[in-house]
Amino acid sequence: MAELRRTARALFAAAVARANPAMALAESLRKHPPALPQPGGRLILVALGKAAVPMMRQAIEMLPPPDRAIAVTNPENAADLPDVEVLAGSHPVPNHMSLAAGAALRAALSNLNAKDRVVALISGGGSALAVAPAGGLTLADKTAVTDLLLGAGVDITQMNLIRQQLSELKGGGLLRAAQPAQVFSYILSDVIGDDLRAIASGPTVAPLGARAMARDFLLSQNLWDALPHAVQTHLATPEDPQQSPANSSVASAHLIGSNRHSLIAVRDQAKRDGWAAHIINDALTGDVEAAATTILSATKAHESGHPAALIFGGETTVQLTGSGRGGRNQELALHVARLGPRALKEHWTFLSAGTDGRDGPTDAAGGIVDSGTWQRISDNGGNPEALLRNNDSNAALKLAGDLLITGGTGTNVADVQIMLLSPQ
Repeated sequence: MAELRRTARALFAAAVARANPAMALAESLRKHPPALPQPGGRLILVALGKAAVPMMRQAIEMLPPPDRAIAVTNPENAADLPDVEVLAGSHPVPNHMSLAAGAALRAALSNLNAKDRVVALISGGGSALAVAPAGGLTLADKTAVTDLLLGAGVDITQMNLIRQQLSELKGGGLLRAAQPAQVFSYILSDVIGDDLRAIASGPTVAPLGARAMARDFLLSQNLWDALPHAVQTHLATPEDPQQSPANSSVASAHLIGSNRHSLIAVRDQAKRDGWAAHIINDALTGDVEAAATTILSATKAHESGHPAALIFGGETTVQLTGSGRGGRNQELALHVARLGPRALKEHWTFLSAGTDGRDGPTDAAGGIVDSGTWQRISDNGGNPEALLRNNDSNAALKLAGDLLITGGTGTNVADVQIMLLSPQ
């Protein structure tokens, strides 16, 4: 088992390496360079997301010196950059630092003209790291909505549809703030399917939908009555025609990396190492318990007496019914640890982790489990069933010694799952 665990960690490292934001941005800047400011114009660089610092560092290396540069990221990825204002927001729930970061971004883009150029570097996590509540709303309102959506297991696209309606930054808000300057966006995707409107809630592209769509979704999920009154009032108010999507003629957007690219890197590395490697599912979404069943069913179908690496990617959700701590990857790993010993005959090790190095409000990237995980939890004084019911996957995996802790990776292309099978 120890060798399988080392292999799983190495393959996950390959996934993270392929999502290196500096390398991905450098390649895109060479292929799609932004237009430079006209005479008398200014160059403004803004970076938003968990990969903001390495993307900003690479942009400064390749572009002319900017007139202003600001980067907003999460605390563990923050680092000093010469002549760059680096701010740390909060993730996954915004706080006062996120509010200050949102105000700083808007200020950096104010009073621009048609001679100016803006290069925007966008990566996952930006939705919470910088916030600018729409008129009449407060940070507390937005935090309450984020907590509600996370607890209800709402998928990232629907979550971002709603966030966009409550923000002056999201859904093209950053683009509107910068007009009439031209904006060139370089985007690292953490969203399955790579819809640019959903990544960091689409600050430099058109929104996912209208206010009425967000309202109808919340009603259909029986979440409307739990919303703060100010949010209900805002979503029930007809939209201002002046806040229509920003003019796309002054913007261009380029996808520089994604979860799919990382899955391919895992597959290729596994093949080089002698494994029969297959990407089974590159859109693993939905509730973690159902996802665990999907993974184990696919794994059972591939049991053949030969070493195999089965690869999955996506972004699952968790229905919060307890008060414990964890994240979707840790809880997915714990479900596999519960079901795997009965479902599989061969030796196996399963890893599920976020490529950003952080799973939920914990210091773990995810979990790495095997057929002995469930028993190790009991042997070390825990009740695995009770811990799982309480959504306390972090404590459960810690008891088993099965937390995967990498620290912040400086990138974010959603989650990677690796199942290794060995006949020995």
